[in-house]
Amino acid sequence: MNLIAGLGNPGEKYAGTRHNTGFRVIDELTRRWGIEMNRRKFAGLVGNGTIGGKRVLLLEPMTYMNRSGRSLREAMSFYKLELSGLMVVLDDMALPMGRLRIRPQGSGGGHNGLANIIDELGSELFARIRVGIDFAEEGDAVNHVLSTFSPEQEEIISRAIGRAADAVECWLDNDIEVAMNKFNSPEEVNDGSNTRSGT
Repeated sequence: MNLIAGLGNPGEKYAGTRHNTGFRVIDELTRRWGIEMNRRKFAGLVGNGTIGGKRVLLLEPMTYMNRSGRSLREAMSFYKLELSGLMVVLDDMALPMGRLRIRPQGSGGGHNGLANIIDELGSELFARIRVGIDFAEEGDAVNHVLSTFSPEQEEIISRAIGRAADAVECWLDNDIEVAMNKFNSPEEVNDGSNTRSGT
């Protein structure tokens, strides 16, 4: 079984914010593959199913972003999963709007949710997909990640969410190297799109 975790914050207050991009990728996968996120377990919302013939557990931690690691640790421990079977999907304000960056391992890179996962799992040796949400003004990171997208940005991020879901499927069907080679290219990103929303 593979665990695919999308990061975000629970509750209507945060729905649609930049920080919830990881949740939206999980939601796209549930839509495509008919997987119901209908159980509360591992301090999160979970759904079991198959993607391309592979058994998966989809997870949206309900712990708030900065404590995401507890949820993943509990799920990994319960199913006795290896780190090689984990994929984490998250937002990244160090990337232009809609750009994907897939890596097989690495540090938290300034993302508190990812850093907490590394702390809880005791390792950074797991795959992750970062989805660009554009750059914050200096000193305005919190407001930026908790802001919503402008209509123009929403068009771009919606396409990126679809591509991130495609990348998860590619990873499951092949491996991380194939997914990196296919989806780390900026070819589908509008270079003129990385305009700030003013928040």
